[in-house]
Amino acid sequence: MPSASPTTTNSRATRDALGPPITAGIVTALVGFTSSFAVVLAGLRAVGADQGQASSGLLALTLTFGLGILWLSWRSRMPVTLAWSTPGAALLVTAGTVDGGWPAAVGAFLLVGVLIVLTGLVPLLGRLMAKIPTALAQAMLAGVLLPLCLAPFKSLGTAPALIAPVLLCWIVLMKFAPRWSVPASLLVALAVIGIHIMSSGVQIPAESLLPRLEWTTPVFSVEAAIGLALPLFVVTMASQNIPGVAVLKSFGYTTPWRPSMLVTGAGTIAGAPFGGHAINLAALSAALAAGEEAGKDHGRRWIAAFVSGLAYLVLAAASAALVTVVAAAPPGLLEAVAGLALLGTLAASISSALAVAEERIPACITFLLAASGIAFAGVGAAFWALAGGIVIRWVLKDRGPRKAV
Repeated sequence: MPSASPTTTNSRATRDALGPPITAGIVTALVGFTSSFAVVLAGLRAVGADQGQASSGLLALTLTFGLGILWLSWRSRMPVTLAWSTPGAALLVTAGTVDGGWPAAVGAFLLVGVLIVLTGLVPLLGRLMAKIPTALAQAMLAGVLLPLCLAPFKSLGTAPALIAPVLLCWIVLMKFAPRWSVPASLLVALAVIGIHIMSSGVQIPAESLLPRLEWTTPVFSVEAAIGLALPLFVVTMASQNIPGVAVLKSFGYTTPWRPSMLVTGAGTIAGAPFGGHAINLAALSAALAAGEEAGKDHGRRWIAAFVSGLAYLVLAAASAALVTVVAAAPPGLLEAVAGLALLGTLAASISSALAVAEERIPACITFLLAASGIAFAGVGAAFWALAGGIVIRWVLKDRGPRKAV
Protein backbone atom coordinates (compact mmCIF):
# COMPACT_ATOMS: atom_id res chain seq x y z
CA MET A 1 0.00 0.00 0.00
CA PRO A 2 1.28 3.53 -0.76
CA SER A 3 2.56 5.36 2.26
CA ALA A 4 1.01 8.67 3.33
CA SER A 5 2.52 11.71 1.67
CA PRO A 6 4.56 14.19 3.77
CA THR A 7 1.86 16.82 3.17
CA THR A 8 -0.88 14.53 4.54
CA THR A 9 1.26 13.56 7.52
CA ASN A 10 2.05 17.18 8.34
CA SER A 11 -1.61 18.15 8.01
CA ARG A 12 -2.65 15.37 10.37
CA ALA A 13 0.05 16.36 12.85
CA THR A 14 -1.10 19.97 12.75
CA ARG A 15 -4.71 18.95 13.42
CA ASP A 16 -3.60 16.74 16.31
CA ALA A 17 -1.56 19.60 17.76
CA LEU A 18 -4.22 22.30 17.36
CA GLY A 19 -7.27 20.22 18.25
CA PRO A 20 -6.76 20.13 22.06
CA PRO A 21 -6.04 23.86 22.55
CA ILE A 22 -8.96 24.88 20.31
CA THR A 23 -11.32 22.57 22.17
CA ALA A 24 -9.98 23.73 25.55
CA GLY A 25 -10.47 27.36 24.52
CA ILE A 26 -14.12 26.82 23.60
CA VAL A 27 -14.75 24.90 26.84
CA THR A 28 -13.04 27.67 28.84
CA ALA A 29 -15.38 30.30 27.39
CA LEU A 30 -18.53 28.22 27.78
CA VAL A 31 -17.78 27.29 31.38
CA GLY A 32 -16.55 30.77 32.31
CA PHE A 33 -19.59 32.52 30.84
CA THR A 34 -22.43 30.18 31.79
CA SER A 35 -21.21 29.42 35.30
CA SER A 36 -21.29 32.99 36.56
CA PHE A 37 -23.28 35.36 34.32
CA ALA A 38 -26.25 34.98 36.68
CA VAL A 39 -24.10 36.38 39.50
CA VAL A 40 -23.15 39.37 37.36
CA LEU A 41 -26.76 40.11 36.47
CA ALA A 42 -27.85 39.83 40.10
CA GLY A 43 -25.07 42.21 41.14
CA LEU A 44 -25.79 44.85 38.52
CA ARG A 45 -29.52 44.79 39.26
CA ALA A 46 -28.82 45.07 43.00
CA VAL A 47 -26.93 48.37 42.61
CA GLY A 48 -29.68 49.95 40.54
CA ALA A 49 -29.33 48.85 36.91
CA ASP A 50 -32.55 48.33 34.98
CA GLN A 51 -32.89 45.47 32.49
CA GLY A 52 -31.33 47.42 29.61
CA GLN A 53 -28.43 48.68 31.72
CA ALA A 54 -27.73 45.20 33.11
CA SER A 55 -27.76 43.79 29.58
CA SER A 56 -25.36 46.53 28.50
CA GLY A 57 -23.08 45.78 31.46
CA LEU A 58 -22.93 42.07 30.63
CA LEU A 59 -22.15 42.89 27.00
CA ALA A 60 -19.48 45.45 27.93
CA LEU A 61 -17.77 43.03 30.30
CA THR A 62 -17.72 40.18 27.79
CA LEU A 63 -16.41 42.39 25.00
CA THR A 64 -13.68 44.03 27.05
CA PHE A 65 -12.22 40.89 28.58
CA GLY A 66 -12.65 38.94 25.33
CA LEU A 67 -10.58 41.55 23.49
CA GLY A 68 -8.15 41.69 26.41
CA ILE A 69 -7.57 37.93 26.19
CA LEU A 70 -6.83 38.18 22.46
CA TRP A 71 -4.23 40.91 23.04
CA LEU A 72 -2.50 39.41 26.09
CA SER A 73 -2.33 35.83 24.82
CA TRP A 74 -1.09 36.92 21.38
CA ARG A 75 1.56 39.28 22.76
CA SER A 76 2.82 37.04 25.56
CA ARG A 77 2.38 33.66 23.84
CA MET A 78 1.06 32.40 27.17
CA PRO A 79 -2.43 31.13 28.09
CA VAL A 80 -3.46 34.34 29.85
CA THR A 81 -7.23 34.43 30.26
CA LEU A 82 -9.44 37.14 31.73
CA ALA A 83 -12.90 37.19 33.28
CA TRP A 84 -15.38 39.47 34.94
CA SER A 85 -15.03 39.78 38.71
CA THR A 86 -17.49 37.17 39.97
CA PRO A 87 -16.76 37.81 43.68
CA GLY A 88 -17.03 41.51 42.87
CA ALA A 89 -20.50 40.93 41.42
CA ALA A 90 -21.46 39.07 44.60
CA LEU A 91 -20.24 42.08 46.56
CA LEU A 92 -22.62 44.28 44.55
CA VAL A 93 -25.52 42.06 45.61
CA THR A 94 -24.81 42.61 49.29
CA ALA A 95 -23.90 46.30 48.86
CA GLY A 96 -27.22 47.21 47.27
CA THR A 97 -28.04 50.66 45.93
CA VAL A 98 -25.53 53.33 46.94
CA ASP A 99 -26.23 57.00 47.51
CA GLY A 100 -26.57 58.44 44.00
CA GLY A 101 -28.07 55.28 42.52
CA TRP A 102 -26.85 53.58 39.37
CA PRO A 103 -24.76 56.55 38.09
CA ALA A 104 -22.83 56.55 41.39
CA ALA A 105 -22.25 52.80 41.06
CA VAL A 106 -20.89 53.41 37.54
CA GLY A 107 -18.58 56.06 39.00
CA ALA A 108 -17.33 53.48 41.49
CA PHE A 109 -16.69 51.00 38.65
CA LEU A 110 -14.64 53.63 36.85
CA LEU A 111 -12.60 54.29 39.98
CA VAL A 112 -11.87 50.55 40.30
CA GLY A 113 -10.41 50.60 36.79
CA VAL A 114 -8.18 53.54 37.70
CA LEU A 115 -6.95 51.70 40.81
CA ILE A 116 -6.16 48.58 38.77
CA VAL A 117 -4.17 50.65 36.26
CA LEU A 118 -2.27 52.30 39.12
CA THR A 119 -1.50 48.86 40.52
CA GLY A 120 0.27 48.07 37.26
CA LEU A 121 2.08 51.40 37.11
CA VAL A 122 2.97 51.91 40.78
CA PRO A 123 4.68 48.91 42.42
CA LEU A 124 4.03 50.39 45.88
CA LEU A 125 0.27 49.97 45.43
CA GLY A 126 0.76 46.30 44.61
CA ARG A 127 2.89 45.88 47.73
CA LEU A 128 0.23 47.59 49.85
CA MET A 129 -2.36 45.18 48.48
CA ALA A 130 -0.09 42.28 49.42
CA LYS A 131 0.00 43.55 53.04
CA ILE A 132 -3.75 43.01 53.50
CA PRO A 133 -3.90 39.78 55.55
CA THR A 134 -5.10 36.93 53.35
CA ALA A 135 -7.30 35.55 56.13
CA LEU A 136 -9.18 38.85 56.47
CA ALA A 137 -9.59 39.35 52.72
CA GLN A 138 -10.96 35.82 52.37
CA ALA A 139 -13.20 36.24 55.43
CA MET A 140 -14.63 39.45 53.97
CA LEU A 141 -15.31 37.64 50.70
CA ALA A 142 -16.97 34.72 52.53
CA GLY A 143 -19.23 37.11 54.43
CA VAL A 144 -20.16 38.85 51.19
CA LEU A 145 -20.95 35.51 49.53
CA LEU A 146 -22.98 33.99 52.37
CA PRO A 147 -26.32 35.79 51.75
CA LEU A 148 -26.22 34.91 48.06
CA CYS A 149 -25.25 31.29 48.74
CA LEU A 150 -28.23 30.98 51.10
CA ALA A 151 -30.61 31.95 48.26
CA PRO A 152 -31.03 28.46 46.71
CA PHE A 153 -32.05 26.98 50.05
CA LYS A 154 -34.33 29.83 51.03
CA SER A 155 -36.02 29.63 47.62
CA LEU A 156 -36.37 25.87 48.04
CA GLY A 157 -38.72 26.53 50.94
CA THR A 158 -40.85 29.06 49.06
CA ALA A 159 -40.87 27.63 45.52
CA PRO A 160 -39.75 23.97 45.70
CA ALA A 161 -41.22 23.01 42.32
CA LEU A 162 -39.04 25.62 40.59
CA ILE A 163 -35.83 25.30 42.58
CA ALA A 164 -35.69 21.54 43.24
CA PRO A 165 -34.92 20.52 39.61
CA VAL A 166 -32.08 23.06 39.46
CA LEU A 167 -30.63 21.94 42.78
CA LEU A 168 -30.97 18.24 41.92
CA CYS A 169 -29.20 18.74 38.59
CA TRP A 170 -26.37 20.57 40.35
CA ILE A 171 -25.92 17.79 42.92
CA VAL A 172 -25.85 15.02 40.29
CA LEU A 173 -23.35 16.86 38.10
CA MET A 174 -21.18 17.70 41.12
CA LYS A 175 -20.86 13.94 41.58
CA PHE A 176 -20.09 12.96 37.98
CA ALA A 177 -18.90 16.11 36.15
CA PRO A 178 -18.24 18.98 38.60
CA ARG A 179 -17.01 21.38 35.93
CA TRP A 180 -20.39 21.29 34.21
CA SER A 181 -22.55 21.38 37.35
CA VAL A 182 -23.36 25.10 37.19
CA PRO A 183 -23.76 25.32 33.37
CA ALA A 184 -26.08 22.30 33.47
CA SER A 185 -28.13 23.73 36.34
CA LEU A 186 -28.37 26.95 34.35
CA LEU A 187 -29.81 25.02 31.40
CA VAL A 188 -32.38 23.45 33.73
CA ALA A 189 -33.21 26.91 35.09
CA LEU A 190 -33.65 28.25 31.55
CA ALA A 191 -35.98 25.33 30.82
CA VAL A 192 -37.99 26.20 33.94
CA ILE A 193 -38.12 29.83 32.80
CA GLY A 194 -39.26 28.74 29.33
CA ILE A 195 -42.10 26.70 30.80
CA HIS A 196 -43.03 29.63 33.03
CA ILE A 197 -43.08 32.03 30.06
CA MET A 198 -45.29 29.73 27.97
CA SER A 199 -47.69 28.97 30.82
CA SER A 200 -48.04 32.59 31.96
CA GLY A 201 -48.22 34.10 28.48
CA VAL A 202 -45.35 36.55 29.00
CA GLN A 203 -44.57 38.50 25.83
CA ILE A 204 -40.89 39.12 24.94
CA PRO A 205 -40.25 41.99 22.49
CA ALA A 206 -37.98 40.94 19.63
CA GLU A 207 -35.87 44.10 19.86
CA SER A 208 -34.91 43.26 23.45
CA LEU A 209 -33.04 40.18 22.18
CA LEU A 210 -30.48 42.29 20.29
CA PRO A 211 -27.26 43.28 22.12
CA ARG A 212 -26.93 47.01 22.76
CA LEU A 213 -24.60 49.21 24.80
CA GLU A 214 -26.23 51.89 26.96
CA TRP A 215 -24.15 54.85 28.17
CA THR A 216 -24.48 56.04 31.76
CA THR A 217 -22.66 59.23 32.77
CA PRO A 218 -20.65 58.39 35.92
CA VAL A 219 -21.33 60.27 39.14
CA PHE A 220 -18.66 60.30 41.84
CA SER A 221 -19.38 60.31 45.56
CA VAL A 222 -17.28 59.69 48.66
CA GLU A 223 -19.76 57.08 49.93
CA ALA A 224 -19.65 55.08 46.70
CA ALA A 225 -15.86 55.35 46.54
CA ILE A 226 -15.35 54.04 50.09
CA GLY A 227 -18.29 51.68 50.35
CA LEU A 228 -18.27 50.20 46.84
CA ALA A 229 -15.15 51.00 44.81
CA LEU A 230 -12.57 50.19 47.51
CA PRO A 231 -14.08 46.82 48.58
CA LEU A 232 -14.67 45.92 44.91
CA PHE A 233 -11.01 46.66 44.14
CA VAL A 234 -9.78 44.63 47.14
CA VAL A 235 -12.02 41.66 46.32
CA THR A 236 -11.02 41.74 42.66
CA MET A 237 -7.32 41.82 43.47
CA ALA A 238 -7.36 39.34 46.35
CA SER A 239 -9.85 36.84 44.90
CA GLN A 240 -9.14 37.05 41.18
CA ASN A 241 -5.86 38.68 40.15
CA ILE A 242 -3.55 37.18 42.77
CA PRO A 243 -5.04 33.64 42.48
CA GLY A 244 -4.94 34.03 38.70
CA VAL A 245 -1.17 34.57 38.88
CA ALA A 246 -0.84 31.53 41.14
CA VAL A 247 -2.83 29.29 38.76
CA LEU A 248 -0.63 30.19 35.79
CA LYS A 249 2.50 29.72 37.90
CA SER A 250 1.35 26.22 38.86
CA PHE A 251 1.46 25.31 35.16
CA GLY A 252 4.88 26.85 34.61
CA TYR A 253 3.92 30.31 33.29
CA THR A 254 4.96 33.69 34.65
CA THR A 255 2.06 36.10 34.32
CA PRO A 256 2.91 39.37 32.54
CA TRP A 257 1.78 41.35 35.59
CA ARG A 258 2.12 44.93 34.42
CA PRO A 259 0.54 44.41 30.97
CA SER A 260 -2.26 42.38 32.59
CA MET A 261 -3.06 45.14 35.09
CA LEU A 262 -2.93 47.82 32.39
CA VAL A 263 -5.19 45.85 30.06
CA THR A 264 -7.73 44.86 32.73
CA GLY A 265 -7.68 48.34 34.27
CA ALA A 266 -8.15 50.04 30.91
CA GLY A 267 -10.86 47.51 30.02
CA THR A 268 -12.67 48.23 33.28
CA ILE A 269 -12.47 51.98 32.62
CA ALA A 270 -13.77 51.53 29.06
CA GLY A 271 -16.62 49.25 30.15
CA ALA A 272 -17.69 51.16 33.26
CA PRO A 273 -19.88 53.81 31.54
CA PHE A 274 -21.72 50.97 29.83
CA GLY A 275 -22.31 49.09 33.10
CA GLY A 276 -19.27 46.81 33.44
CA HIS A 277 -18.15 46.56 37.06
CA ALA A 278 -14.63 45.07 36.72
CA ILE A 279 -12.54 42.66 34.65
CA ASN A 280 -9.48 40.78 35.89
CA LEU A 281 -7.25 37.76 35.45
CA ALA A 282 -9.23 34.54 35.39
CA ALA A 283 -8.64 32.23 38.34
CA LEU A 284 -10.66 29.00 38.20
CA SER A 285 -11.27 29.00 34.43
CA ALA A 286 -7.58 29.81 33.83
CA ALA A 287 -6.69 26.19 34.55
CA LEU A 288 -8.80 25.00 31.61
CA ALA A 289 -6.67 26.93 29.11
CA ALA A 290 -3.30 26.42 30.83
CA GLY A 291 -3.53 22.77 31.87
CA GLU A 292 -2.99 19.41 30.18
CA GLU A 293 -6.41 19.59 28.53
CA ALA A 294 -5.03 22.35 26.29
CA GLY A 295 -2.49 19.94 24.79
CA LYS A 296 0.84 18.40 25.64
CA ASP A 297 2.79 21.13 23.89
CA HIS A 298 3.44 23.72 26.60
CA GLY A 299 4.27 26.36 24.01
CA ARG A 300 0.98 26.03 22.12
CA ARG A 301 -1.42 26.42 25.04
CA TRP A 302 -1.66 30.16 24.41
CA ILE A 303 -3.85 29.15 21.46
CA ALA A 304 -6.45 27.88 23.94
CA ALA A 305 -6.58 31.30 25.57
CA PHE A 306 -6.77 33.05 22.21
CA VAL A 307 -9.64 30.80 21.09
CA SER A 308 -11.47 31.46 24.36
CA GLY A 309 -11.23 35.19 23.61
CA LEU A 310 -12.84 34.64 20.22
CA ALA A 311 -15.52 32.45 21.80
CA TYR A 312 -16.31 35.12 24.39
CA LEU A 313 -16.89 37.64 21.60
CA VAL A 314 -19.39 35.23 20.05
CA LEU A 315 -21.10 34.71 23.42
CA ALA A 316 -21.35 38.50 23.84
CA ALA A 317 -23.90 38.52 21.04
CA ALA A 318 -26.18 36.34 23.16
CA SER A 319 -25.98 38.54 26.26
CA ALA A 320 -29.13 40.58 25.60
CA ALA A 321 -31.21 37.48 24.87
CA LEU A 322 -30.06 35.85 28.10
CA VAL A 323 -30.87 38.95 30.14
CA THR A 324 -34.32 39.24 28.55
CA VAL A 325 -35.16 35.60 29.22
CA VAL A 326 -33.82 35.71 32.78
CA ALA A 327 -35.81 38.91 33.45
CA ALA A 328 -38.96 36.87 32.91
CA ALA A 329 -37.88 34.27 35.48
CA PRO A 330 -39.98 33.55 38.57
CA PRO A 331 -38.74 35.37 41.70
CA GLY A 332 -35.76 33.70 43.36
CA LEU A 333 -34.68 31.51 40.44
CA LEU A 334 -31.82 33.73 39.22
CA GLU A 335 -30.52 34.19 42.75
CA ALA A 336 -30.65 30.41 43.28
CA VAL A 337 -28.46 29.75 40.23
CA ALA A 338 -26.08 32.51 41.30
CA GLY A 339 -25.83 31.04 44.79
CA LEU A 340 -24.99 27.58 43.45
CA ALA A 341 -22.30 29.12 41.23
CA LEU A 342 -20.64 30.64 44.29
CA LEU A 343 -20.74 27.70 46.72
CA GLY A 344 -17.28 26.49 45.72
CA THR A 345 -15.83 29.98 46.16
CA LEU A 346 -17.53 30.30 49.55
CA ALA A 347 -16.06 26.99 50.74
CA ALA A 348 -12.56 27.94 49.57
CA SER A 349 -12.82 31.38 51.20
CA ILE A 350 -13.92 29.98 54.56
CA SER A 351 -11.16 27.38 54.46
CA SER A 352 -8.51 30.00 53.69
CA ALA A 353 -9.84 32.44 56.29
CA LEU A 354 -9.65 29.85 59.09
CA ALA A 355 -6.45 28.10 58.02
CA VAL A 356 -4.19 29.90 60.54
CA ALA A 357 -5.24 29.51 64.18
CA GLU A 358 -3.97 32.95 65.23
CA GLU A 359 -6.08 34.65 62.55
CA ARG A 360 -9.37 32.91 63.30
CA ILE A 361 -10.95 35.40 65.71
CA PRO A 362 -10.21 38.48 63.53
CA ALA A 363 -11.32 36.47 60.49
CA CYS A 364 -14.59 35.44 62.18
CA ILE A 365 -15.34 39.04 63.14
CA THR A 366 -14.59 40.15 59.57
CA PHE A 367 -16.85 37.39 58.23
CA LEU A 368 -19.73 38.27 60.56
CA LEU A 369 -19.50 41.99 59.88
CA ALA A 370 -19.54 41.39 56.12
CA ALA A 371 -22.45 38.94 56.38
CA SER A 372 -24.44 41.25 58.65
CA GLY A 373 -25.03 43.81 55.92
CA ILE A 374 -24.32 46.63 58.35
CA ALA A 375 -24.12 50.11 56.81
CA PHE A 376 -22.88 53.27 58.49
CA ALA A 377 -22.42 56.78 57.10
CA GLY A 378 -23.54 55.53 53.70
CA VAL A 379 -20.70 52.99 53.58
CA GLY A 380 -21.53 49.30 53.19
CA ALA A 381 -20.61 46.25 55.26
CA ALA A 382 -17.63 45.08 53.18
CA PHE A 383 -15.54 48.13 54.09
CA TRP A 384 -16.43 48.03 57.78
CA ALA A 385 -15.76 44.28 57.86
CA LEU A 386 -12.24 44.67 56.53
CA ALA A 387 -11.53 47.74 58.70
CA GLY A 388 -12.93 46.06 61.81
CA GLY A 389 -11.00 42.87 61.16
CA ILE A 390 -7.72 44.78 60.77
CA VAL A 391 -8.31 46.66 64.05
CA ILE A 392 -9.17 43.47 65.97
CA ARG A 393 -6.16 41.71 64.48
CA TRP A 394 -3.90 44.55 65.62
CA VAL A 395 -5.40 44.54 69.14
CA LEU A 396 -5.07 40.77 69.56
CA LYS A 397 -1.65 40.42 67.92
CA ASP A 398 0.96 38.92 70.21
CA ARG A 399 3.84 41.38 70.30
CA GLY A 400 6.05 39.27 72.51
CA PRO A 401 6.76 39.43 76.26
CA ARG A 402 6.63 42.80 77.91
CA LYS A 403 9.61 44.11 79.82
CA ALA A 404 9.35 43.97 83.59
CA VAL A 405 8.93 47.34 85.27
